[in-house]
Amino acid sequence: MRNRLILSAAATLLTLSASAYAQETVIIQQAPAPAMVPQTVVIPGEVRTYVMQQEVQSVPYEGDVLIGRVIDGPVELYPVDGYDGYSYTVVNERRVIVDPQTRAVVQILD
Repeated sequence: MRNRLILSAAATLLTLSASAYAQETVIIQQAPAPAMVPQTVVIPGEVRTYVMQQEVQSVPYEGDVLIGRVIDGPVELYPVDGYDGYSYTVVNERRVIVDPQTRAVVQILD
């Protein structure tokens, strides 16, 4: 009888301590990182041709040059004649078409 009482008390203490630990446990779930989905932007052929024909000095640029990335700092943007919605520049020996309002890279020309 005494052994049963001790065993029952031990089981009760273990159950209570487990529930006490469970009350102190905090689970934090983070939202998954947003997936970068490449967007297809159709650039007029004339804009691409114009940018490829221009002689512009390449500017060294710190950071990655990726579609959607903003080109900030002292990088000069050049307008595309006849197309107000596009500018271009050459950074790290790569010609890029840029949205002149946001300075975001729209297309990288190789």
